[in-house]
Amino acid sequence: MKTDLSSFDNTNFSHGKSFTVRILWILMSRIFFETALPYPSAFKLTLLKLFGSKIGRNIVLKPSVKIKHPWLLSLGDNSWIGEQVWIDNLAQVTIKENVCISQGAMLLTGNHNYKSSSFDLMTGEIVLEEGVWIGAKSVVCPGITCASHSILTVGSIATKNLEPYSIYQGNPALKIKSREIK
Repeated sequence: MKTDLSSFDNTNFSHGKSFTVRILWILMSRIFFETALPYPSAFKLTLLKLFGSKIGRNIVLKPSVKIKHPWLLSLGDNSWIGEQVWIDNLAQVTIKENVCISQGAMLLTGNHNYKSSSFDLMTGEIVLEEGVWIGAKSVVCPGITCASHSILTVGSIATKNLEPYSIYQGNPALKIKSREIK
């Protein structure tokens, strides 16, 4: 399946907040999020809310997590974000309930149009539906939806939408089997 580059139109791209707010977020992020110091999840979630994130209940946010734009982040109840996760959200990232994003995973909402001489920015929203598990060191690319209870295994790269109750592996990630929950 080829990606239709015309579906990523960013002619009017905006970071969504003023330069001052973005600088303030960078400082807060470096001090409280991107550090190995184990600040309590509740404290970090409060900071995310202050910067515009939509936050559910019972969320675990481990140390050394990088979030580009908290105002473009929605976290559902009972979700877990592991160490060294990078949410590079130039577009909306929606993480629904009971989602696990394991260590070192990356949610990548931006890319560049290699067919353009100006190498234009392209962005696409990411949605992780209920019960999704993103394995350690894996990557979810721009514009991807990981459907309910799908799994992206360790080190895999999602370049297309993941079907519900399915397990994906590889680069690019391919469906290897169905997920059975007992």
